[in-house]
Amino acid sequence: MSDFFSSLIEILMPFLAAFIFAYMLEPLTERLVQLKMPRILAALISLLVGVFASIVILLLLLNLLQHEIPLFKAQFPIWLKNLQEWLEPALATFNVKLDWGAIREVVQSQITSQITDHANVLVTQSIGTIIKSSSSVLGFFANTVLVLFVLFYLLLEWDKFFKMIEEFIPVRFRETFLDLAKEVDVLVSHYLRGQVLLMIVLACFYSLGLLLIGVQSAIPLGMFTGLVAFIPYVGFLISFILSLLATLLQFGPGNALIAVLVLYGVGQLLESFVLTPRLVGERIGLHPVTVLFALMVFGQLFGFFGILLAFPMSAICLVAFRHFKHKLLTSQWFNSNT
Repeated sequence: MSDFFSSLIEILMPFLAAFIFAYMLEPLTERLVQLKMPRILAALISLLVGVFASIVILLLLLNLLQHEIPLFKAQFPIWLKNLQEWLEPALATFNVKLDWGAIREVVQSQITSQITDHANVLVTQSIGTIIKSSSSVLGFFANTVLVLFVLFYLLLEWDKFFKMIEEFIPVRFRETFLDLAKEVDVLVSHYLRGQVLLMIVLACFYSLGLLLIGVQSAIPLGMFTGLVAFIPYVGFLISFILSLLATLLQFGPGNALIAVLVLYGVGQLLESFVLTPRLVGERIGLHPVTVLFALMVFGQLFGFFGILLAFPMSAICLVAFRHFKHKLLTSQWFNSNT
């Protein structure tokens, strides 16, 4: 049974990916159509914009890791020496002694055997890992072409697609279903539009801040921080750790590290209390624990695209729960005394 569900998920993955991207790009297509552009050309331009954005995000991440791994290898012995000078007197007060020579030798051997090769061929190995996620190289390229084809078709006939789905809904449930669908669409589309603006502002803010501090790879780090803001909490945490690591390896413990901590602290306050309320709007009612749970569940089931799907599915569950709660609280059974 588990093999059946695994195969089913693998089959549905390209269609799920295409639908997610289509939902994100459809407002752009509609905007271009409103500017008197032919629908087919608007869909093609939206498709190219989506492909370009995906490639930029991937290259930023690969460039960041490819730069930081050699820097880590070069700076780690110095960092370990500084750690020894700082920690050894503190341990001596508790009569604790460590064989720093042995620690340095073990760590250095691990770095030499594992990190050097990875740094030299990181891009190749990363692309190979992505390709291996499919059953074969041919399967990977076939799925990529399938995603692009389905994405273009959805952008071209978005309204027809949903009208076709509507025809299969029983008449007695159709009005309720459409009301719920519209509520979910308003919730998610409002979030996505605001989130795109939020990502752009945060990318500029962190890139400029890291550049002023003097951190190497400031632009890729700042852009990556802004772009992964669409992943609640997890995206910020990953980019924050990467920036701290880059600063620590470049400058060691000191003022630069404090400056990065202040930068990300100010950025988080700015995002939470200024940008998110103005650009994304008020909270939609999802508890942070609920969002994290959805991220874990859908990420486990569908991988990266499951992470993208987590918020829309959480919104659907929220709208369904509100509808059920309203029906329950206004029902005769619930309000009856007998």
